[in-house]
Amino acid sequence: MSEEFFDVVNECDEVTGRAPRREVHARGLWHRAIHVLVFDAAGRVFLQKRSMSKDSSPGLWDSSCSGHVDSGEDYDTAAQRELGEEIGLLLAAPPARWFRIAACAQTGWEFVWVYRLQHAGPFTLHPEEIERGDWFAPEELARLLATEPAIFAVPFRLIWSQAANKTN
Repeated sequence: MSEEFFDVVNECDEVTGRAPRREVHARGLWHRAIHVLVFDAAGRVFLQKRSMSKDSSPGLWDSSCSGHVDSGEDYDTAAQRELGEEIGLLLAAPPARWFRIAACAQTGWEFVWVYRLQHAGPFTLHPEEIERGDWFAPEELARLLATEPAIFAVPFRLIWSQAANKTN
């Protein structure tokens, strides 16, 4: 497998360079990522349980789909690509942007665009990325986040806290 490269960005999310994934993470450099929250018609959100082989947050519940923006790629293209790679959802156009989160410790120094999509599945989960997936009602998710926050990836906890405050 070839090494991944990410664009390194400044505090304004402007590209200032390019570096390998391992260096970006080891040095805590600002870079870019996407998260997609997929809802069904009943308002439940589909979450993935990350594979135990993942280098960050293994075995934890996370957004429906998430991933880094590759060097030279834009956020929308990354969202579309990651949906196909992780949950087998091939879209003709990127999903709708919902809100943005500035790079911080909770995101792993990633500037994040969060996307929202309505889709009922079924999904084809990438076995090296995802152990399993499940649908969660917002009330159930709120209860679990309050009582068992450690079962969720840290970036997801931040994303959901902001998503819960947005109007549907």
